[in-house]
Amino acid sequence: MAGERTFGSPGAQPEPIIRVHDLQVGFKDRLVLKGLDLDVYRGEILGFVGPSGQGKSVLTRTILGLIPKRAGTIEVFGQDVDALSVPERRAMEQRWGVLFQQGALFSALTVRQNVQVPMREYLTLSDRLLDELAMLKIEMVGLKPDAADKLPSELSGGMIKRAALARALSLDPEILFLDEPTSGLDPIGAGEFDELIATLQKTLGLTVFMVTHDLDSLYTVCDRVAALGDGHVIARGPIEEMLASDHPWVRSYFHGKRARAVMGTAAA
Repeated sequence: MAGERTFGSPGAQPEPIIRVHDLQVGFKDRLVLKGLDLDVYRGEILGFVGPSGQGKSVLTRTILGLIPKRAGTIEVFGQDVDALSVPERRAMEQRWGVLFQQGALFSALTVRQNVQVPMREYLTLSDRLLDELAMLKIEMVGLKPDAADKLPSELSGGMIKRAALARALSLDPEILFLDEPTSGLDPIGAGEFDELIATLQKTLGLTVFMVTHDLDSLYTVCDRVAALGDGHVIARGPIEEMLASDHPWVRSYFHGKRARAVMGTAAA
């Protein structure tokens, strides 16, 4: 179980690599995030859960700068993102990778070309080196070499996820944002993808922020879990603490009809 892994230096205080404080985000007259506080520690896999439509993906997109905030602060790598100049912002963007829901691959580009998009935007490399690096990332996520020249329409759901992950890893990021990475995959495919994420995290020393509703992912790969409710983080901690939480929504989520029997055993 991922909760048994350690992250950071043994005995050292965990280092926040992302700090969100008193974050408020809304759309028109609806406030979605209402003073949310959350730290993500360097080297951990944090699972972020909550009811559908309550702002899980909104938080990710706000950290990335895709959605404006109304109030609060966001610090990444110890820097207030609002205080960054344009060059500083571009430099920070090279230090994170993002896998959006459904992959969000460019439909007219091959897998190889999709993986090369961030490289072409941020780096100045020869076409030969671009091809070599793209093939390295494609192999890294478990795709066969012949997938490189396929279009997204020629890929299975699992292959799309892996191709999108290869693109997210194209610039060797320190932080990996995953938005519902196992959504739409069958149980076997989802389990294999979870195993891939855990392996890459350990091998590359990544920090992973994973929005998910997949109980299996939370139990098998996450060091900690944070739960969103009514615009706030209502509970956070290792899976054992989430299982023991007396918050009504958290109890319903982790001990409801769809919860794994093994979770109930772990909480006993």
